[in-house]
Amino acid sequence: MRSGLLALVLASAASIGTAQTTSTIPRTGDGHPDLSGVWQVVNTAAWNLQNHVAEKGIPAGLGVVEGDEIPYQPWALKKKVENARTRTTSDPETKCYLPGVPRITYMPYPFEIVQTPKATAIMYEYVHALRTIYTDGTTHPEGHIDWWMGDSRGHWEGDALVVDVVDFNEDTWLDRAGNFHSDALHVVERYTLIDRDHIQYSATLEDPKVFTRRWAITMPLYRRIEKNVQVLEYECYAFDNPFHLSQ
Repeated sequence: MRSGLLALVLASAASIGTAQTTSTIPRTGDGHPDLSGVWQVVNTAAWNLQNHVAEKGIPAGLGVVEGDEIPYQPWALKKKVENARTRTTSDPETKCYLPGVPRITYMPYPFEIVQTPKATAIMYEYVHALRTIYTDGTTHPEGHIDWWMGDSRGHWEGDALVVDVVDFNEDTWLDRAGNFHSDALHVVERYTLIDRDHIQYSATLEDPKVFTRRWAITMPLYRRIEKNVQVLEYECYAFDNPFHLSQ
C-alpha cells in the first residue's frame, strides 16, 4: 500500500514538474517558443566531438556524438587521422575562416538569437559571424553554391525549430580534432526550448562523399543570464589564436 502511494505521489510530482516546465517556456506572439537571447555551450566539443582524454591545451571531455562513432569511409578516416596530426596548421580555424555549421554553435564563444516570424538571425561573437535562418517558407536556391555557413531554411515542428542547411564549401572542419566534411554536407538542426534557460540542440549530418551513413550530435545550450550580458567582439588573427591547440 505504502509503495503504491509513493509511486502515485512521484508520478503526480513528475506531471506537475512537466506542466510547470512547459508553462514557463517564453513564447512569441505567434505562439512559437521564443529562442531570443544570448546562449553558449558548456562542453569540449570544439576540441573534439568524441570522448577524449586531456592533453596539453586540450581539456578532457565526454563526446556529443550519438554512439560516439563518426562513420567515416575508409579513405576519409585516414584523412581525419592526418588532419589531427597536422591540426596546428591545417585546421581552417588557424586561418580565421568562418567555422561553418554546426561547428560555430559549440565553439567557446557566446551567440545571440533574434527571432521574428519570417527569419531568425544568429549573431556570433566569433569573427562577427552572422547567420540568417529563413522561416518564411522559401526554399534553398537552385544549384549548388559554396558558402562558408551554408544556406539555412527553417520551419517549426511543434516546439522545435528545425533548420535545413546545405550549400557548404569543403573548407571547414567540425572540430579541432580533424573531423571534416565535403561540399556535399547536409545538416539538419533542431533547436528545442526545454525551459526558459536551456535549449536542447541537435544536428544530424549527412555527407555521401565522406561518411557511410547519417550521424548526429546533441548538446544543451545555456542562456547567459548575468546582468547586461551581450555578445562582444572576438577578432581572429591567423596562426595567433589563444584557443589553438598544442601538439
